[in-house]
Amino acid sequence: MSQLLARGGRRLEGEVAVQGAKNSVLPILAATLLTEDRVELRGCPRLRDVDASIRILKSLGCEARWEGDSLLVDTAGLKSWSISDILMREMRSSAIFLGAILARCCQADLSYPGGCELGPRPIDLHLAGLRGMGAEIRECGGALLCRASRLLGRDLVLSLPSVGATENLMLAACGAEGTTTIANAAREPEIVDLQSFLNACGGRVSGAGTSTISVEGGRPLHGCSYRIMPDRVVAATYLCAAAAAGGSVYLRNAREEHLSAVTAVLREAGCGIRPDAEGIACCCTGRLRAVRPVRTAPYPGFPTDAQAILMGALLRSQGATVFEETIFENRYRHVDEFVRMGANIRTAGRVAVVTGVERLQGAPVRCTDLRGGAALCVVALAAEGETEISEISHIDRGYEDIARDLRALGADISRRDP
Repeated sequence: MSQLLARGGRRLEGEVAVQGAKNSVLPILAATLLTEDRVELRGCPRLRDVDASIRILKSLGCEARWEGDSLLVDTAGLKSWSISDILMREMRSSAIFLGAILARCCQADLSYPGGCELGPRPIDLHLAGLRGMGAEIRECGGALLCRASRLLGRDLVLSLPSVGATENLMLAACGAEGTTTIANAAREPEIVDLQSFLNACGGRVSGAGTSTISVEGGRPLHGCSYRIMPDRVVAATYLCAAAAAGGSVYLRNAREEHLSAVTAVLREAGCGIRPDAEGIACCCTGRLRAVRPVRTAPYPGFPTDAQAILMGALLRSQGATVFEETIFENRYRHVDEFVRMGANIRTAGRVAVVTGVERLQGAPVRCTDLRGGAALCVVALAAEGETEISEISHIDRGYEDIARDLRALGADISRRDP
C-alpha cells in the first residue's frame, strides 16, 4: 500500500503551478458525449477520478488517450448507454454521466454512484429535474433505468443549489427541445467552466455564476480544444500548507477570485496574500491567530472541500476557532487523525472547536477521505518529526502528485510505493 512520508519543521519557499480542476474536468468529460466528435482537454489533471471517467467513456465505446497534459476524447463511436455497477461505484461524480447519456441516446441505465463516505449525497434533485424534462426513471434494485423519447425544455427550480444537479441538468438541457431555465442553480466557478466548454462546442448556455442558468437546447455540438480551469481546492491546500509551516510561496495559475472565502480567512489569521495576473503569492511568519467562526456554505461561501485543510493549518494557532460544517454530515472524520498528532479539537454534531497548541508531533495516520488526506499533509509539515500517511489512494483522486508539488515548495515529503 502506498504511503507518504513527511518530516515537518521546514519553512516553505518556492513556486509551483496549480493543476487543472478535478471538479471541472469531470462534468466536462461527461459533456463530451454530447458532441459526437473529438475534443482536446488541455491542462487535464491525471487523477484517479479522471481515470475512472475515462474507463466509463471507453466502456460506452468512446476513445480517449493522453498527449502530454492534454486528454483527447473521441465520442463518435458511442454504442452503449449502460454503465456497470463496478464503474459507477468508483466515484460519486459518476452520476454526472446520466444527463449526457440520456440527451444523446434517449435512454440510460446505471446504478447509484460511490465515492468518499461523507454522509448522504442523494441524487434526488438530479432525478426530479430530469423527470420534469420528460424522462421516465425507474429505480430497481439499486439501478436507475431511464428512458426519454424526447426531452423538453422546462423551467426547473432546485430546492437547494446542488452542484451535481445543476451540471446534470445543464447537460440534459443541451439535448432537449426548447429552452430550459434552472433556478436556484449552484454558482461555483466549475459550473462557469462547464458553460464555457459547452459554448466552445457550439452550445448556447448563459447565466452560469448566477442563480439562474438558461440553456437553449437542440443545437448540434461539435468538438473543440479547451483548457481546464485551475483547481481552487488544490490552490487552497498549498496556501494552507504555507500557513501551517510558515514561509513564502507563489502559486502560478491560482485565481483569487475563486478563493476569496479562503484567502480572507488566511489574511485574518495573519498571512500576507498578494494576488496578481499570473497567480497568488503567500507569506506567513510566526504562529497564526485564531479566526472568527468558519461556516461552510455553497459558493461564494466557505467551501466544504477546504474545511479540513484550513482546520489543519490552524491547529497551532493562538486561540480557538469554531468550525461549522453545513454541507456534509461526516466531514470531521479527519479529526481523530489530527488528535493523534497532538491537536486539541472538540466536536459536537456539525460543530468543531479547535484550540491551538504549541507543538504537533508526527505520527502514523491514515487518510479518511480525499480532502482529509490532503489536510494531513498540511499538518505533517507543521509537526515535529516524521509523519507516515497511509491509504493515500484517497488523495490520488484529486491531486496529481501532492508530494511533487510540496517538494517544489521546499517540503520534506516523499511517496513510498510498494
